[in-house]
Amino acid sequence: MSVNKVILVGNVGKDPDVRYVDQNTPVANFTLATTDRGYTSQNGTVVPDRTEWHNIVAWRGLAKIAESYIRKGSSIYVEGKLRTRNWQDQNGATRYITEVYAESIELLGKRPEGGAAPLNTQAPQQTYNQNSVQASAMPESQPASNDEKKDDLPF
Repeated sequence: MSVNKVILVGNVGKDPDVRYVDQNTPVANFTLATTDRGYTSQNGTVVPDRTEWHNIVAWRGLAKIAESYIRKGSSIYVEGKLRTRNWQDQNGATRYITEVYAESIELLGKRPEGGAAPLNTQAPQQTYNQNSVQASAMPESQPASNDEKKDDLPF
């Protein structure tokens, strides 16, 4: 048995680059930054913040969601799989890139100020899964109150 699963929560580094391939299939590419906060150890050693950059690839319905709602600075949660691909550059050298192929994206928080307004005027906080998002899917409206949100948690 093997597992290839990545979970990331971070901030988008650039607006998604959406292009259409094959038979008008959308694919979105963007970067996501995750940061481990720095600290000062007991002996006074300062360890600075460490930021990692991740290449995210979203296909079909998730690409449409990325195109409509994700902007530079957006805070998102991504679940997916690691994929590494290679190609030959202009000099004939083999180049490699590791990407996260998104299977689920959750939009966190509010959209950044000055960013392009999404098709829906409210910034949705909803999880979108590759298998459940139609190419034309748009977010559903949020419940009017917290009373409509039910769970089985005892607290």
